[in-house]
Amino acid sequence: MNILTLTDNTFEKEVLQSDIPVLVDFWAEWCQPCKMVGPIVEEVAREYSGKIKVGKVNVDENTKTPSDYGIMSIPTLVIFKNGKPEQTMVGVQPKEVFKSNIDAALAA
Repeated sequence: MNILTLTDNTFEKEVLQSDIPVLVDFWAEWCQPCKMVGPIVEEVAREYSGKIKVGKVNVDENTKTPSDYGIMSIPTLVIFKNGKPEQTMVGVQPKEVFKSNIDAALAA
């Protein structure tokens, strides 16, 4: 399992130019709901290894990217496909919700 640490500087290369869909977790260290979502993101990264990339953006350390995509609440998870946001999930969701959104992005 490989979860990328994404920054404002690496976002374009790792996400927007990716040839496979990318699940991006916008989070912060102090955010309790983010800590609840973290293990789910890790499970999804394992289960979809090779099919999608998974990365995390710390919104406190990287302010440009969340601002560019209008991230107002965390955790927010966005599935990017072909350089564009496909699906956005805000707040703590059951793992099945993440998986069904990923499956939809992979099928599209």
